[in-house]
Amino acid sequence: MVGGELVLAALVILLALLLTLVLSHFLPLLLNPKAPKGSFGWPLLGETLRFLSPHASNTLGSFLEDHCSRYGRVFKSHLFCTPTIVSCDQELNHFILQNEERLFQCSYPRPIHGILGKSSMLVVLGEDHKRLRNLALALVTSTKLKHSYLGDIEKIALHIVGSWHGKSKDKGMVNVIAFCEEARKFAFSVIVKQVLGLSPEEPVTAMILEDFLAFMKGLISFPLYIPGTPYAKAARARISSTVKGIIEERRNAGSSNKGDFLDVLLSSNELSDEEKVSFVLDSLLGGYETTSLLISMVVYFLGQSAQDLELVKGEHEGIRSKKEKDEFLSSEDYKKMEYTQHVINEALRCGNIVKFVHRKALKDVRYKEYLIPSGWKVLPVFSAVHLNPLLHGNAQQFQPCRWEGASQGTSKKFTPFGGGPRLCPGSELAKVEAAFFLHHLVLNYRWRINGDDIPMAYPYVEFQRGLPIKIEPLCSES
Repeated sequence: MVGGELVLAALVILLALLLTLVLSHFLPLLLNPKAPKGSFGWPLLGETLRFLSPHASNTLGSFLEDHCSRYGRVFKSHLFCTPTIVSCDQELNHFILQNEERLFQCSYPRPIHGILGKSSMLVVLGEDHKRLRNLALALVTSTKLKHSYLGDIEKIALHIVGSWHGKSKDKGMVNVIAFCEEARKFAFSVIVKQVLGLSPEEPVTAMILEDFLAFMKGLISFPLYIPGTPYAKAARARISSTVKGIIEERRNAGSSNKGDFLDVLLSSNELSDEEKVSFVLDSLLGGYETTSLLISMVVYFLGQSAQDLELVKGEHEGIRSKKEKDEFLSSEDYKKMEYTQHVINEALRCGNIVKFVHRKALKDVRYKEYLIPSGWKVLPVFSAVHLNPLLHGNAQQFQPCRWEGASQGTSKKFTPFGGGPRLCPGSELAKVEAAFFLHHLVLNYRWRINGDDIPMAYPYVEFQRGLPIKIEPLCSES
C-alpha cells in the first residue's frame, strides 16, 4: 500500500515537473502575441540543435533558410534555453549594434563566462566594458605607431614561409602542409610578441601555446563541466597562472622598455591584476583565432580562383620590384595593396568568421513593425546579411572585384568584426597581418587545395581537415 502511494506521488511530481517545463517554454508565446512570427520547437532544447547544425560557412544553413522563407528575415525562436528574436535584416542588425547598453545588452551563455572569466572584455558590461575597450584601442594605436611593429610581423611571416623551403627545396617538388596549423603558428607568434614581448623560439612561448590550445578546445566544445573533456581542461587556470608569473617577473624586474602591451598594462592603475590577466587572454584570443582563420580563408578562396590569385601576385610583384633585396615592407607598401584588401574583405564576407553575436533586450523594443519583448535574447546574424543576394550580387560567389570603388570598412551590409561600441578593436591589425603574410606566400609559392575541405560553421568556423594544401616553390624569392 505504502509502495503504491510512493509510486503515485512520484508520478504526480513528475507530471507536475513536465507541465511546469511545458508552460515555462510556451508561456512567452502566449504573453507576447505581437512578437515576430516563428516557432519555439520542443521544451528545454527548443530549436538550438537545428540552429547549431554544421553547414558550409558561405551558406546560411538549412535552419536559417527554412525559417527565413517561412517567417521572414526577422523571426522568433527558442535558442540556448531562452526565447529569442533572430534578425537576418541589415537595418535591424545595425539598430541592435548601435543601441548597446541603451536598448540591448551583451548576453553570452553562462558557460562562456565560466571559461573566459568574469573580467573578460567579451562578457563585461557597461562602464567596465567601456574602460577595457578604451584601453584596448589605446594599445592598438600604440602598437601601430611602434617602428618595430611591421618588421616583427614580416620577420615571423618570413620564418613560417621559409620553413617550408626546407621541406621542398627543389622547384617542381610538391609538399603537402596543413595550412591552418601554419596560419595559427604565425598568428600566435605575432600576438605573443605584441602582447608579452616573447619571441617564437623562447621556451615559455611553447608552454603558453600548449595551454592556449587547450583553452581554445574548451571554448569551442559543448559547454559542460565533465572531468576530462576539453571544456574542463580549458578552465583557464594554467594559462592564467603562466601569465600571472610573467606579470610578476616583469613587475619585479622593473621597467623593461620592451614597449609591448604588457608594459602599458603594468603602468595602468585602472585595472586589477585579475583584469590584466583577462585582458592578456582576450588579446591572445582575438589575435590568434580570428587572424589565423582570416588567413586560411584567403588562401582557401584564392586557391579556387586562379584569376584573382594572379591579380594579387601581380600587385605584390609590383611592390617588391621597387624595394631592395632584403628591404622590409612599410606602411606605404601596405596602402598600395588595394586588390589584396578587396580579397581580404571578400574572404571575410564569404567565410563569415563571426556568424552572429548574443544580445538581450533591456526593455520592450519596437522597431518598424517588430516588437522585441523585454528580457528576450536577440541574435543579429551577420552571415545572413553578407550572403543576401539583394545586397551582394551573386552572394555565394567569391568576387573580390565587387569591392572596387566601395568602402573598405564596416557598413550596414558588411559587419565581419561586429559593430557599435563592441566593434573589434584589433580588426585592422588582423588585416595587416594577413596582407603581409600573403605577400611572402604569393611571391614564394604556388598552391592548390589537397582534396576536399571547406570552412564549416559549428557555429565556430573551422576547416575539418585543417586545409591541407600542396605547395610548390617558385624560382624567385621575396
